[in-house]
Amino acid sequence: MTDLRRAALSVRENAYAPYSGFKVGAAVRTASGAVYRGCNVENVAYPEGTCAEAGAIAAMVAAGDTTLAEVYVVAGSPEPVPCCGGCRQKLAEFGAGDVPVTLATVDGAERRTTIAAMLPGAFDAGFMA
Repeated sequence: MTDLRRAALSVRENAYAPYSGFKVGAAVRTASGAVYRGCNVENVAYPEGTCAEAGAIAAMVAAGDTTLAEVYVVAGSPEPVPCCGGCRQKLAEFGAGDVPVTLATVDGAERRTTIAAMLPGAFDAGFMA
């Protein structure tokens, strides 16, 4: 078991999901080698919840790190669950297109992809000129 999988599984247990019961954990490794974790946090006003990936990115930025090197997301689902559109854009903000992303189930099924494959044609800072 990789350290990112272990970190994502561990933080998944802390997810606050009283409405859906769908717990998700995410772990990211940065270019510096540090690992940051996040879990989903639901809110009775559904749009106000936070995804696991967003939580991991927030922890990373709060620590002063801003460059993703690897991402691991795990959920209690029959198949690996893809990141939502908003999280795909958040990942693209901090990681190059070739950054590996592993989507996994708690039972061990994994699907490997990249940020670019998940979000082709991503909006980036180059459009802000």
